[in-house]
Amino acid sequence: MAKINSNIVKRIAIVKLSALGDVIHALVALQFIKKHLPSLQIDWIVEASFASVLEGSPHINAIYKVNLKNIKKDKFSIFKQIKVIREISKNKYDMVIDAQGLFKSALVSKLLKSKVVGFDKHSIRESIASSFYTHKVSIPYESNAIDRNVKVIGQALDIEIKREDILNKKAFLFYKNEDKMIYDFISKNQKNILFVVGASKKNKMYSKEKFATIIKELNSNSLIIWGNQEEKQTALFIASKSEARVLPKIDLNSVKALISKVDLVIGNDTGPTHMAWALNVPSITLFGNTPGYRNTYTTNINQVIESDSKVNPLCLDKNDFSIREIEEEKIIKLAKSLLDG
Repeated sequence: MAKINSNIVKRIAIVKLSALGDVIHALVALQFIKKHLPSLQIDWIVEASFASVLEGSPHINAIYKVNLKNIKKDKFSIFKQIKVIREISKNKYDMVIDAQGLFKSALVSKLLKSKVVGFDKHSIRESIASSFYTHKVSIPYESNAIDRNVKVIGQALDIEIKREDILNKKAFLFYKNEDKMIYDFISKNQKNILFVVGASKKNKMYSKEKFATIIKELNSNSLIIWGNQEEKQTALFIASKSEARVLPKIDLNSVKALISKVDLVIGNDTGPTHMAWALNVPSITLFGNTPGYRNTYTTNINQVIESDSKVNPLCLDKNDFSIREIEEEKIIKLAKSLLDG
């Protein structure tokens, strides 16, 4: 990548629109960037529905919300969104970093009218996005998602962020004014385990019957959160077969607070489970048709359990429901180990 003089970079924008886990994977880089460039102003452009995961971060100066997802429902809303982006461009950024690598994120970055750093055409799924960048970073698409985000952000600013740095990260999600109701669900006498039973796709969801079995065996204060009506019905089913308690629907700010207070998070490969890693809270993430090595970092307290499926990250199998085949005993044994550790 052609060098950008980071000494003259005073204000940057990071474009990482979605989804929740992907935003978290990029957000980890900022604490290291600020360590090297404490006076750098960092703004973030994100889909409105995920903005609250960024709120409270001392590393972000301004959060700008867009609603590109609405264009699918209302094609004429694109004009409103272009107007929003052009208004943001008045900030006259010294650099824009597209950490997403999609056509829509590249277009947003280009509309901000600045030097734009992104992945080269061999490093992203939508290779056309690369044509919008003035400076390009190379890292295989199948590489770990956290490493990819850290590299495109760090290299843009000529800062090396090592794996050891990430493994020794400080918690980087923050909250305030959370719904105090969540604390009524936290036990002072038992270990608190939060179960994340939903996911963006059905083939990323573990068996509800097996979740119920696990909850009965662990005999802890087991809590379940949900994000839509289908997930709520799954949660209620699990609760009907176990001693689990289902929380009312809570916002992302309160989810952050809740996760920070539990002893263990067990869930599918989805945003709230990745929040545990971001908050340095013990977790078990379950993988079936998505690759564990690519979608998370394992640590002494953040572990993964994968199905026996052979996953090609370049071509995920929509018909792979192998996550449901993971044995309950594997999860129970690992959970007890983490709780005792």
